[in-house]
Amino acid sequence: MKHYYFNYTQNYKSVLLVLTVTLLSIACKQKSFEEPLVSLKDYQIEDGFELQVVASEPFIEAPVAMDFDNKGRIWVVEMKGYMQNLEGTGSEKPNGTITILEDRDEDGIIDHSKIFLDNLVLPRALAHVYGGLLYAEPPNLWFVDIKDDKPINRVLVDSLYSDGGNVEHQPNGLMMHIDNWIYNAKSNFRYQKKGGQWIKEPTTFRGQWGISKDNFGRLYYNTNSTQLIGDYVLPNTVIKNSFYKPTEAVGKKLTPNQNVFPLHPTSVNRGYVDGVLNKDSLLVNVTSACGPLIYRGDKFPKAYLENAFVCAPEANVVKRNVLTITPGKVTADQAIPNTEFIASTDEGFRPVNLFNGPDGNMYIVDMHRGIIQDKAFLTPYLQKKYAEKKLDTIIGMGRILKVVSKNTDSKKIVDLESLNISELVDVLKHPNGWLRDRAQQLLIHKKEKSTILLLEKLLKNSNNPLAQIHALHALNGLNALSFDTLVKLLYSNSNSSSISHALVLLEQFAREDRMLPVITLTQKLMSKNNPEIDLYLLNSLGDWIARSNEKFFPIVLELSNKYKDHLIYQEALINSLTGMEENFLVFLNERGHDAPKYILLDILNSTISNKEKNKKNFIYTAESVATDARTAGYNIFRNFCATCHGIDGEGIENLAPPLKDSEYVTGASERLALIILHGLSGPIHVNGKLYELDAIMPGLANNPEFTDTDIKNIIEYLNNAFPGKSSKINVERIKQLRDQKPKRGNVFSEAELLELKGLK
Repeated sequence: MKHYYFNYTQNYKSVLLVLTVTLLSIACKQKSFEEPLVSLKDYQIEDGFELQVVASEPFIEAPVAMDFDNKGRIWVVEMKGYMQNLEGTGSEKPNGTITILEDRDEDGIIDHSKIFLDNLVLPRALAHVYGGLLYAEPPNLWFVDIKDDKPINRVLVDSLYSDGGNVEHQPNGLMMHIDNWIYNAKSNFRYQKKGGQWIKEPTTFRGQWGISKDNFGRLYYNTNSTQLIGDYVLPNTVIKNSFYKPTEAVGKKLTPNQNVFPLHPTSVNRGYVDGVLNKDSLLVNVTSACGPLIYRGDKFPKAYLENAFVCAPEANVVKRNVLTITPGKVTADQAIPNTEFIASTDEGFRPVNLFNGPDGNMYIVDMHRGIIQDKAFLTPYLQKKYAEKKLDTIIGMGRILKVVSKNTDSKKIVDLESLNISELVDVLKHPNGWLRDRAQQLLIHKKEKSTILLLEKLLKNSNNPLAQIHALHALNGLNALSFDTLVKLLYSNSNSSSISHALVLLEQFAREDRMLPVITLTQKLMSKNNPEIDLYLLNSLGDWIARSNEKFFPIVLELSNKYKDHLIYQEALINSLTGMEENFLVFLNERGHDAPKYILLDILNSTISNKEKNKKNFIYTAESVATDARTAGYNIFRNFCATCHGIDGEGIENLAPPLKDSEYVTGASERLALIILHGLSGPIHVNGKLYELDAIMPGLANNPEFTDTDIKNIIEYLNNAFPGKSSKINVERIKQLRDQKPKRGNVFSEAELLELKGLK
């Protein structure tokens, strides 16, 4: 087998032809090749770093997520059905795969691949957990055990995991966290397997594509137009009160601006809108930010530890932000002004996800393709740009890239499977966060009794707070954490991070006979005057307060008064007052002048009002991802309208006129609604051309399968796909238009439509 040198200054079609021939010649599920060479001459990276190609086509195609197994092998989700052409057809084909990549000659480049799962429709996420593999194939979340690199014992974890939504707006991420829960982006649920059963419970709704965490345990995510969003507190510590939705503690925009600095003009969806591009046609702000990563490895210089890296595939860049973390607040700022960490002039470079690796380096999932906009949101402007640049020909490719520091050596990846229990406990002290995370989960999964004494010994090492935190949650995962162990740590430890985690875990041990020790402990911790400890005291005293309002109300009021002008502390208190809001309000009134007058009273009264109205935080009522209007409209269009008008809206000769450039689509939305509701007969003029068609377009008004919302969604999709001067239309107006029926027949004619005045 020859080496293929891929230089993307060549014509993309010729490259694709070479790849196609290669793939056809080795079309089997297990593939070994000599390592292909990929040029990175069109890529720039920050000084001191080097970009390496770990895997590329023909081993992988359209990768969107990855994970490492315990041996250090890469497992990749390949979303091969995504936008294979400008029309977006073929997305329903079961051609997605989960593939195992191996570097058998250990030179750092993949030389072997085998398919673990195939026949998947748009798979989107995976995670190695509980000795098996958790993976998402909409709408389902599945778990399989692994035997000899093959899936067995498949279990349906959640049939509504990604029910609804859009391929770009469905849950993903599947990140096992330090608290032993699995979190997601674009989701308000978290998952855990306990006692052989899968548990699903509400959590804060987070982001769009990709999720990450820092060493303390705060979660980070983003949306396409916001580089980085994050939580100021540990997950699920401030959402216990279902009648209050926190606004200060979670879901905070961390980046003050969303600027991006590409090396060249790139194709973006609404480049025609003022302010999207600058005078040099360069993108100004991110429009497809995704795949954030907090670097937690041990191979970059110290200044890069816990930096936030963000993908911006529309600009062919990876950004770097420096985090500033203080108690109750996190901010992120561009690392180097006007300069990106990685930037390329290769418009096929589409970084969509970033991951820490077991070797301490950072890995980039490069989908490597031209089209990165789903059909439901694709504007004619961008469709034209894609066609002009022949970006639709960049398909069948994919890369895994690795970022390494030039000043560090490259060591062999640790095989965690080969380590005994004592060695795994030692890994909890390792500076590489990926190794610590996986070692913690392996210790829980193995369930060996010898683990407990070793973890308890590790808790006494206050010189390594990160190891202490992992040990705490490992013991909790083994159901071996005790009240006495936590109290000893809280008295003996001076590190606020370890204390904060211990306080969160202590709440589960609330009992009447432990009240006095906890009150004494709380007063001891309050005397430290540490803002972070105070925040977690307010966040984690709920179950103790419930057992004695009389003893704990004065304590939490004292803490609240100490931070009376800081909303995050008042939100923490409301969180711990779940079910006791009215009692606390009575207590405040009895205290008179000692009661805080502003923030606390406002949110307390608001919470009580929400209880009376049974108005809950939506995370406790939302069962699945809502499908946005344009996606819902596109699905209807594709399944019903496109059969006559064509998937591209160009019309079908002798059957239906085009929608593209049609004044009936680009003009008044109310006129379009009347056509969809009541139908239309020819002849009809479209863009100056007469169409004398025998067929009659039937209306949907009498079809019970289509609601007023469906009609609105169709119109919203058409307004996006074929834009003009159309105005928005709401469901109420569509409901009214159902009664405005044709007077000269069962369907409208062009003449009757044109006689109607005042339509918007």
